[in-house]
Amino acid sequence: MSHDTKGRMTEIRWHARAGQGAVTAANLVAESALAEGRYFQAMPEFGPERMGAPLKAFTRLSDDPIEVSNNVEFPHIIVVLDDTLIGVVDVCEGLCEDGTVIVNTTKSSAEIREVLQVADSVRVATIPATEIALETIKRNIPNTPIVGALAKVTGVVALDSVLSQLELSFGRKFSQALIDANLDSVRRAYEEVVVE
Repeated sequence: MSHDTKGRMTEIRWHARAGQGAVTAANLVAESALAEGRYFQAMPEFGPERMGAPLKAFTRLSDDPIEVSNNVEFPHIIVVLDDTLIGVVDVCEGLCEDGTVIVNTTKSSAEIREVLQVADSVRVATIPATEIALETIKRNIPNTPIVGALAKVTGVVALDSVLSQLELSFGRKFSQALIDANLDSVRRAYEEVVVE
């Protein structure tokens, strides 16, 4: 199920609304790659700094040092944390022809593929990350479940790396109960993500 990421740089673009945790998710994936001995970049691109405003974040992962520092224009992977952005923002702009799109939605992969109108060579994965977040962490912050889905669908980082990095980075800020809830949300999304 995973892409062959060895020997090439993998570029990820995250689409979300402010307050959904996309920057934290981009950093979590980057730190997980670092824990695996790989190189990374993670950076946000902010628009208006208000809750609910569309924003982008970017992550680059590589086995070799990364020489570029511009925004990701031709991503291998696109992660959409809010399906209401589809049609508002061109979420698939520049997507590689063999790329992957992961969408937080209750719709099926087939329904999302039809809306996005992507090539047959593009893999489309869906996960109800908001529902999982509400059930596990009791907050509408779908970032940790979407990272679990990303790990499963793409293999760019291992589930164990994500879980240990989440525990490490969240351990400085949150209660153990909230950390455990986030770990549960990652595991659930890893199991429940659907790929077409």
